[in-house]
Amino acid sequence: MSRTALLALLALAACGAEGAPQAPAGVTLHGTAKAGVVIQTAPK
Repeated sequence: MSRTALLALLALAACGAEGAPQAPAGVTLHGTAKAGVVIQTAPK
């Protein structure tokens, strides 16, 4: 196994890639979010 592959495996193991992410206890999010671009032109 090459050094690069070994380092990649160690990095994945260190970052918690073994399972699905879980939210911290007591944290909840509610609401909506919008993203976009608004272009306003000056009145003539």
